[in-house]
Amino acid sequence: MPISVTAEKLAFGGASIARVNGKAVFIPYAIPGEMLDIEIISSKRDYDEAEIVSIIAPSSHRRIPLCPYYGICGGCNMMHIDDAYQRELRKSVLADCFLRAGIDVPEIDVVAGKSTGYRARFLLHDGGLVVRNGESIVPVTRCTVATDAVNAWLSETAFEKRPRGLLRIFGDERVVSANSNGKKIVSVQCAKSEESETVKTVQSARGKKIKTPPKRFSGTLASPDTAVKIALGRKEIGFDVRGFFQSNIDVLERAIEKVCDGLSGKNALDLYAGCGTFSVFLSDSFEHVTLVEHNRDALVFAEQNMAGKRHASFGVSGKTWVRNFAKTAPLFDAAVADPPRSGMEKETCDWLCKSGIPHIRSLSYDPATHARDAAKLVRSGYHLTSLSLLDFYPNTCHIESLAIFEKRAE
Repeated sequence: MPISVTAEKLAFGGASIARVNGKAVFIPYAIPGEMLDIEIISSKRDYDEAEIVSIIAPSSHRRIPLCPYYGICGGCNMMHIDDAYQRELRKSVLADCFLRAGIDVPEIDVVAGKSTGYRARFLLHDGGLVVRNGESIVPVTRCTVATDAVNAWLSETAFEKRPRGLLRIFGDERVVSANSNGKKIVSVQCAKSEESETVKTVQSARGKKIKTPPKRFSGTLASPDTAVKIALGRKEIGFDVRGFFQSNIDVLERAIEKVCDGLSGKNALDLYAGCGTFSVFLSDSFEHVTLVEHNRDALVFAEQNMAGKRHASFGVSGKTWVRNFAKTAPLFDAAVADPPRSGMEKETCDWLCKSGIPHIRSLSYDPATHARDAAKLVRSGYHLTSLSLLDFYPNTCHIESLAIFEKRAE
């Protein structure tokens, strides 16, 4: 028997929350304020999960999704909401995380680009994308959020001719092609050994097991066949298609400007530096940049990207750098930290809190861990002067953010 509810707010993860007899119910594809008939499909001790049976009173922000695979593919989950309201909802989730951590949240600004045709990086499973329940594959021929270069590859490469297993691709008009045919896309199939070592099994929202790539660069060796070079802010940045790099290049360029704005001095610190994207731009305004990145294969590209610039690279984790190298490090005028979704290691965040570095720019892929780390910085005497939603993934619930901290005067 359907249950009538009113969706209250968007939760982290993209579902809206309603309440039935005081118990929270998570409803995918619902929009806050909508009246719905729902059916409970899973019951936990503290919450239930439901599906929409019918929409009694739709939100004025509801729209027809642009993608024919929407609701089937496990990628986008907010395409049924207009662009402006999507951003407001992601802002509200970000603000809630910081407020729950006890932080006074300034007005959140949005760093955004196009809502479609933006995504340059994909991982294909057996030639397609994983469906929402993780049980099969969608043989996509065109993706609404993919760049033109990726869609050209999808349309030109028949599904049955695509490699089985995992295929990583990166395509964008800014790719500096080394090929005589001028193609703007690089693709590489994961080797059997790489797949077995790096692909983990996780639970989907329904409890089904699906394969997912590692969240960070997995330690593969640099190869000219898998190297990508991209024109970014009048510079060229190299990385490996098998490793991590942002998918939305328009927003990345704007984020770099915001991270580096107003910073200059003798020494800058780039924690979780990856292939050195931020370091390359920091080096324009600082005499020396220190890079810390646990994956030494990523640092191979960082060294190439930083060629000719005064810098020092440490192929260790943040906590190892703090333990073994921080005491002999120079006095830093500014620090940038861009950790994985798990946030900064405790030792790294604690050291930053005590460092006295006057300017700290903190980026995050997870608003909850970002708020956790930000709260430590605030309690240690830093002032959160700016908080931005970095809207890298429109039409999804994915939230990335930038927090700017200044050291309070003693």
